[in-house]
Amino acid sequence: MNSQKHIAILGAGPGGYVAAIRASQLGAKVTIIENQALGGVCLNWGCIPSKALLSVVELGEKVKKAAELGIQIEGPLHYDVVQMVKRKDQVVTNLVKGIGMLLKGGGVTHLQGTGTLIDNRTIHVSLADGAETTVQADALIIATGSSWPNLPLFPIDGTRIITSKEALELKSIPERLLIIGGGVEGCEFASLYSGLGSDVSVVEMMPALLPEEDEEISSLMAREFKKRRIQLHIETKVETCQVGDAEVTVKFSSGEEIKTDVVLVSIGRRFNTEGIGLEQVGITLGARGEITINDRMETNILGVYAIGDVVGKAMLAHVASAQGKVAVENILGRSHTVNYDVIPAGIFTLPEIGRVGLTEQQTRERGIQTKIGRFRYSGLGKAQSIGETTGMFKVISDEESGRLLGTHIMGAHAADLVHEAAMALEVGATVERLASMIHAHPTLSEGLMEAAEDVEGVAIHQVKKRV
Repeated sequence: MNSQKHIAILGAGPGGYVAAIRASQLGAKVTIIENQALGGVCLNWGCIPSKALLSVVELGEKVKKAAELGIQIEGPLHYDVVQMVKRKDQVVTNLVKGIGMLLKGGGVTHLQGTGTLIDNRTIHVSLADGAETTVQADALIIATGSSWPNLPLFPIDGTRIITSKEALELKSIPERLLIIGGGVEGCEFASLYSGLGSDVSVVEMMPALLPEEDEEISSLMAREFKKRRIQLHIETKVETCQVGDAEVTVKFSSGEEIKTDVVLVSIGRRFNTEGIGLEQVGITLGARGEITINDRMETNILGVYAIGDVVGKAMLAHVASAQGKVAVENILGRSHTVNYDVIPAGIFTLPEIGRVGLTEQQTRERGIQTKIGRFRYSGLGKAQSIGETTGMFKVISDEESGRLLGTHIMGAHAADLVHEAAMALEVGATVERLASMIHAHPTLSEGLMEAAEDVEGVAIHQVKKRV
C-alpha cells in the first residue's frame, strides 16, 4: 500500500464521504468534490429526513393507544407540521456538520463545487465562489448518485405535482394525496401522510404493492394499508394528469378518474451521469444509463472507479458506503468485493419491513426446493407487553441443505431485527443453527428463533402438527 497515493472523489453522498474517510484512515491523500450538501440525497432529502418525520407519526400512533395502555391524555391528537419540519431540519443539519467534522478531522480536502472529468487522473472543478481549479490524483472515484426523473406525463411544479423532496417540506397537510408508485418510497410516504390525516391513494402498475418484496409480506402490507384506509389501485397505469387551479384530475387505464389536491410522483431514479465528462474519458454506460463496473468497482478506464446509485446495483445508502470502502481498499493495493447476496434492507412503513436474502418467489424462479417457517408477532410475550402485535417473521431455507436463504420480517423494529438473519446468511448458517441459538426472553428477536423452529414444525409457541 502506498500511503502517498492521492484519491479524488466526485460526490459526497453516503458512498463518497465514506470512501474519503476510509482512504484517509489508510493513509491516502484525499480530495472530495461536492456541489450540494454533504451526505447527498439520503441525508438531506431522503432516508434521514423521511425517518425523522415518520418517527413523529409512529409516536402519534402510540399516543392513540394511550388509553388502552393506561395513560389518560386529554384532547385530540394534533400534529404541528411546522415543528416537525423544524426538528427534521435540525437532525439533518447536525448530521451534515458531523460529516464535515469527520472529513476535516481526517485531513480530507473538501471542495464545494461542480466537478468534470478531464482524463482518468484529472477533475476540473468550478468552485461555488466562482473560481476554477484542477485536481490531479492517482485514482478517481465517481459517486454522483441519482436524482428524481423528469417525466413528461407528470410535470413537476413543486406544488400540485411533487417529488419526495417537496413531500419532506411540509407546510400543510393535504386533504387528498395521490401517490404514483407503490414501491418502497411510495409506501413510506403513504404511511407518513395517512398517519398525518391525509386521504391517501396509491396507484401501482405492477400486480402487487411493494413488487420487489416477498409476496406474502407484500400482501400483508396491502392489508395493513387498507386498515389505514389507504386506497390501493393495483395493476393500474396513469393515463393523464391534468393540473387545475384548485386540484389535479388523474385518469387511470381502468377508465376511473379521481381528483386530488397533490400528486406525489414516486417512480424510479435517474442516474447522475450527465455533464461530468464521462464521454470525454470514454467511460462505458449500461443499457439503463448506469456506469458499468466490475466487482472491484473499476470502470472500463484504468484508475477510474464508480460507486453508489450511479452504478445501478442495489440502490441503497449502505450499499454505496460498502462499495466506497471496497473501491478504496482496491485502489490502495488490497483486494475486496461486495457480497450482493447478503444486503439487509429496511422499509420504514407502518409497520416496518426488514428483509435479507431471497424471496419465496425468487427461490421458485431458481428452481430451489425450500422449507418455510413463520411466526406471528402476536405469539411473542414482548410484543403483547408493548402493544405491538401486528406482523410476522418468515424464514426460508434450502430443503436439502437446511441453509438459510432469506428472512422477511414485518412488524415493530423489523429493520433492526433482520440483521441477526443477515449475519447468519453471511456465515452460511443453517436454519437449525439459527433456531438452536438461545434468544433472550422477553424480546422481539425470539420471533426469529420461533420462525426458524417452525421450518421443521417445532416452534414452541405455535400450535402445529406433531413431529
